[in-house]
Amino acid sequence: MNRATRTAAGFASAAALMLGLKAGIDWLPTGPGSALAADETFHIEPVAAGLLQPWGMDFLPDGTFLVTERPGRLSLVDTRNGTVTPVDGLPEVYAEGQGGLLDVTVDPDFATTGRIFFTFAEPGESNTAGTTAACARLVLDDGPPRLEGLKIVFRQEPKVEGSENFGSRIIVADDGTLFVTLGERSQPGLAQDATNHIGAVVRVAQDGGVPADNPFVNDPDARPEIWSYGHANVQGADIDPSSGELWTVEEAPSADEVNRTVRGGNFGWPRETYSIPPSGEVEPADPDAPRFREPVHRWDPEIAPSGLVFYDGDLFPAWQGDLFLGAPAAEALIRLVMNDGKVVGEERLIQGELGHIRDVAVGPDGALYLLTDEPAGGVFRLVPRTG
Repeated sequence: MNRATRTAAGFASAAALMLGLKAGIDWLPTGPGSALAADETFHIEPVAAGLLQPWGMDFLPDGTFLVTERPGRLSLVDTRNGTVTPVDGLPEVYAEGQGGLLDVTVDPDFATTGRIFFTFAEPGESNTAGTTAACARLVLDDGPPRLEGLKIVFRQEPKVEGSENFGSRIIVADDGTLFVTLGERSQPGLAQDATNHIGAVVRVAQDGGVPADNPFVNDPDARPEIWSYGHANVQGADIDPSSGELWTVEEAPSADEVNRTVRGGNFGWPRETYSIPPSGEVEPADPDAPRFREPVHRWDPEIAPSGLVFYDGDLFPAWQGDLFLGAPAAEALIRLVMNDGKVVGEERLIQGELGHIRDVAVGPDGALYLLTDEPAGGVFRLVPRTG
């Protein structure tokens, strides 16, 4: 694997960028040319700083974007000057461990509906009755920015004690339904039980209803919202624009994986996996086992993949159709080179410079935007290197 490295000119430390200095980093490929070489050179620009453990982001039609901060703050960021404006109207969140305000997604029909969707760790009564991952729908009023009309469209059941492995990403499908990814809440023994939502990807309508064509809608032994199950902690998702298929990345002890998340699929956790569940009880992975779906790509040692996006912008032609994801444990931005629905190469474009990259998005300008999950987190963008 060839890794892009910093040039001496243009070097600026991540700490300096977080202070908002007008600086950047130029990156150039090294080593012999190959399918894995950095076939696009780029410059990293700081966009916004001073965010507290940011987790998810999505763009509004005017080019500004929303960022969630895990302690329970939603911010509106202006890409032109980095101005960060808090958005009022959020519900109470359970902000412990991996819990808090998590993903945010803008309705593709936002210009008409004004809707956004977000996921969060919802507290139980007095925080004693367990917590759950919830998905909410709201309307964004932009003068001044405030959320109105809260409606919970989905709650993971059952509630679970603890503060780990909530998931969770939201993807709006072409038909307007919502995919919501859910972690197994450190309860791996429940992920093979389709009578609950633990370790599942669910698909619901925007009003919380169950689509009639969901795979288990007529199965009395499964929850009708479930699209797929047997997952560990799914923290990245996107739809392949060329096929319309849902892809996800999930974190699991000792190994992480990329999945083509097919309708009704059982992805094995923790019964059959390349990972080692906390109990240590595991069946070896068998590519011929018809009951479990094989990953498309995996990592061992683990990288804790988070955020996932197919690149479809115009600034980097050589990256068209490739997958990009953050890897907080590796402090890396990872590019997966795609060919006909298969991963044919992997490249770590950034490693150790920006900290924990939690989310990745393609902006309306074609730049690749990165969100760093740090106590003084920030947003950066990758643009083509000039000169």
